[in-house]
Amino acid sequence: MRVGIPKEIKNNENRVAITPAGVIHLVHSGHEVFIQKEAGLGSGFTDQEYINAGAHIVATAKEAWSNDMVMKVKEPIAVEYDYFFEGLILFTYLHLAPERELTQALIRKKVTGIAYETVQLANGSLPLLTPMSEVAGRMATQIGAQFLEKPHGGKGILLGGTPGVKRGKVAIIGGGVAGTNAAKIATGMGAEVTILDLSQGRLVELDDIFGSSITTLMSNPYNIALTVSEADLVIGAVLIPGAKAPKLVTDKMIRSMEPGSVVVDIAIDQGGIFETTDRITTHDDPVYIKHGVVHYAVANMPGAVPRTSTFALTNVTVPYALEIANKGYMKACLENESLLKGINTLHGHVVYKAVADAQQLAYTNALSLLKI
Repeated sequence: MRVGIPKEIKNNENRVAITPAGVIHLVHSGHEVFIQKEAGLGSGFTDQEYINAGAHIVATAKEAWSNDMVMKVKEPIAVEYDYFFEGLILFTYLHLAPERELTQALIRKKVTGIAYETVQLANGSLPLLTPMSEVAGRMATQIGAQFLEKPHGGKGILLGGTPGVKRGKVAIIGGGVAGTNAAKIATGMGAEVTILDLSQGRLVELDDIFGSSITTLMSNPYNIALTVSEADLVIGAVLIPGAKAPKLVTDKMIRSMEPGSVVVDIAIDQGGIFETTDRITTHDDPVYIKHGVVHYAVANMPGAVPRTSTFALTNVTVPYALEIANKGYMKACLENESLLKGINTLHGHVVYKAVADAQQLAYTNALSLLKI
């Protein structure tokens, strides 16, 4: 199979979809890899390293896209839609629920869209999303701490406080992978941390992990409102696989926060959990102020630490890519239920129900199309 790796063009997206080590895996299995010139530089990989691993360097994005399967990191943006063609296998983060134009382009061109974020194991875990959730969760706390500083528009507090001075309060909504990692950094900084989650079982697990260093609360409108109003930093870390994020923090709740408080919406690439994160920001211009509160809503947070993120991501994506390349996507997905769940668009149909529901589109079961 011919595998293309275009250069990421989203604002400040310095990750790349494959490392030289990943190229070696594919090439040794008899596949060809075509990497756009300088695609790896942001993550510290030179073209020569890819050549040494057996890849072909191509000059243009069009050449990278003109292959059987294209691997990316972030979802394509509008200028890339013209590269789509019928039969293309696109293996990347798609986050289609809030992206109607992208969904329509994939359907129109009959692209097989396999989304990293919906590949799901039997135990419900998301192996291709987990490493980036870990990175984003850890970043969320350090970013929040930075924007709490007065020169960055915050109220001017140190999360860990000092002897004789109160610690900062961090509220984390969602106790999954991102929320847990945010809590690890927040407790490490010495903050007073509260985690809210819908699952009593998960709250028990978090209590076992953190003990008395955090407070756990059942997630409901009353507890969210109370916790948000008292927090210096609120981190939104709720994920429903493939679906739009629920709006759990209302405009009224944000108004109840002290001026200079900070919110970080990790879920912004799925629509965000704050009513006030009504637009996506970029690493160039990451925050805006609303009701006196600093809002951080960058959709590709891990792109700011591309070296770490690229290694973490490709460690888990390359084995699935190799499976698709070795078997073809149909056989690979029929034999691997986790990979089957990753298919979002197929033969001009939406085959992931949460995406269809979010956009009020017809849903088709992928199996009915794969077995034709």
